Amino acid sequence: MNLDLFQSLRVVSLATRTNFRGITTREVALFKGSQGWAEFSPFLEYDDQESRPWLECAIEAATTPPPKLFHDLVKVNATIPALDNKDQIARLVDRYPGCSVFKVKIGTGIREDIARLATVAALVPSVKLRADVNGLWNLSHAIENIKAIESEIDPLEYIEQPVASLEDLRELRSKITTKICGDEIIRKSVDPFELDLTDAVDLIMLKVQPLGGIARCHAIAKHHKLPVVISSALESAVGISYGLTLAASFADLHFDSGLATGSLLAQNVAELEIIDGAIEVRTVDPDFSSVQDVAAERYEWWKNRIMRIAQQIG
Repeated sequence: MNLDLFQSLRVVSLATRTNFRGITTREVALFKGSQGWAEFSPFLEYDDQESRPWLECAIEAATTPPPKLFHDLVKVNATIPALDNKDQIARLVDRYPGCSVFKVKIGTGIREDIARLATVAALVPSVKLRADVNGLWNLSHAIENIKAIESEIDPLEYIEQPVASLEDLRELRSKITTKICGDEIIRKSVDPFELDLTDAVDLIMLKVQPLGGIARCHAIAKHHKLPVVISSALESAVGISYGLTLAASFADLHFDSGLATGSLLAQNVAELEIIDGAIEVRTVDPDFSSVQDVAAERYEWWKNRIMRIAQQIG
């Protein structure tokens, strides 16, 4: 690999508007190749093995021409973190103009979860709700909690990764009517092509960085032959723009994409405006004047991380 690709490396720190899964500041590394700017932003706790697909994606974005695109605009869902304050939720809802699909983080306690879903439903007329558990429940709690949600909330569009294991997903799916979307079961797998998702999930989530890029996401979708929903990993506008490219490369998009998480950031390197619930598919040139570069020691940490993983890729 030509390590000169990383000579343009910038690492910036982006504040979030709320505590999002324990994150109040998002560090992202950006570099530029022949095809433009790319993002490498695995979460800080990820080891080199888990971070490798993220760098493979960034290298693809920086150096590979984009695939054929079928859409100029991508419909997006709103994302609501695990907040209990109704005023905070209302302020966030306002940051997603025109969005009619809302993904709500749950798993903090079933009464709080139902109240959060009900708050969003009351704020957004004719909303479609999705719930994301991030694999936090065990099987018995998942059965009990989902049935409680089904009895009190209008049918969810789907529930995302309610339990962690493939066996529990398969057992759960036989006992509930709500559709199940697989996220961590795919992106945390050592080899997602070895998974047998039969009778375990109804659809799969594709996140372009964690899964190693656009080409690999398409290969995963083709292999599993399940409906897909495209989502993000709390990236800057650079990473989101590549997620939009992934979404636009699917001729049929049956589900609104989870690519509006820029609304959760108080700072960003560019603006990807939501208009009538959709975002334009376009490349992004970051504006570094509006964001904070990380301190020198953090820059070195990120640079060393990238160099270690790049040597593994070869």
